Amino acid sequence: MSGFPEPLPFPADWTSLLVLVPHPDDPEYGMAAAVAKWTAAGKTVRYALACRGEAGIEGMPPQQAGPLREAEQRRAAAIVGVHPDEGVDFWDFPDSDIRNTPELRAKIAAVITEVRPEVVVSIYGGAQFGPDAPNQRDHIEFAAAVTDVWDTLDKPPRWLFQNGPEPTHVEAVDGYLDAAIDALAAHEVYLSVLDPDTPVREQARAVIDMTTPAQHGARVAGFSLQRTTAA
Repeated sequence: MSGFPEPLPFPADWTSLLVLVPHPDDPEYGMAAAVAKWTAAGKTVRYALACRGEAGIEGMPPQQAGPLREAEQRRAAAIVGVHPDEGVDFWDFPDSDIRNTPELRAKIAAVITEVRPEVVVSIYGGAQFGPDAPNQRDHIEFAAAVTDVWDTLDKPPRWLFQNGPEPTHVEAVDGYLDAAIDALAAHEVYLSVLDPDTPVREQARAVIDMTTPAQHGARVAGFSLQRTTAA
């Protein structure tokens, strides 16, 4: 966070939030602890994912990987208080070939219009997370599509954030880190193939430690404000 203005607290005066991401496990890489805190406070959080992650497990055919990763995502969502069926939607765009197309933008617009959330949180859309850490093209294209849709809506949500580095706002998540670790570890098969030499829970803990740094003695999840209608 050095070199950037001190982040503000994440807005608190809302009841409904929509998480828009391209792949299964994207909600667990950085925002799951915040989601667990929000749902514990009685707020409604819903996930919508562009694909089922069918190309995400090396050596596994898409027709097997897709349903498996969908099931892992639903389990992960339930751990942090998102309803695994009513609160998790999959759109069946092609994994590893998600682009900012009219079809994708139409689906994003339709879901925002249906859900009418006060807050939308999307995937980080920058070119890289840090030195030697490039972002995926699916992430970049999807994040751009979400922003493009927000700009065209007659009545957009009050806030649009991306979850990721260089945050403008943070949510303190002490007390919710174990839930975040459990949620990421629910992607058990995916993580075990991704790094077969490291136990899944160790992988999950390392990711959560990296994505929820300490700020003024508290662990925080970071969000970058992209758009707002709030005064």
